[in-house]
Amino acid sequence: MARDPDAVLLESVRVHRARLRAAFLHGDLRDRRTTNDNVRRFVGSVVVAALACAGCAGYSFVQANSGSLRGGPTSPQTTIGTTP
Repeated sequence: MARDPDAVLLESVRVHRARLRAAFLHGDLRDRRTTNDNVRRFVGSVVVAALACAGCAGYSFVQANSGSLRGGPTSPQTTIGTTP
């Protein structure tokens, strides 16, 4: 199916104008991609780091309280300074 040459020309002009408008408003395409990609990577890294910290804190909490969570005996409390 062949496209109308006039429609192709009008579409290419529309795309060209949109690209020029975007370049005028937001700067060079190279700079925009680098900034957007780096911001996304930074936000993604912060999210992954927060999840890792939360996972480590949760694991530590479960390990420290595993006796009380199971209903088993807790560690004996020692008193300092008393002699039997």
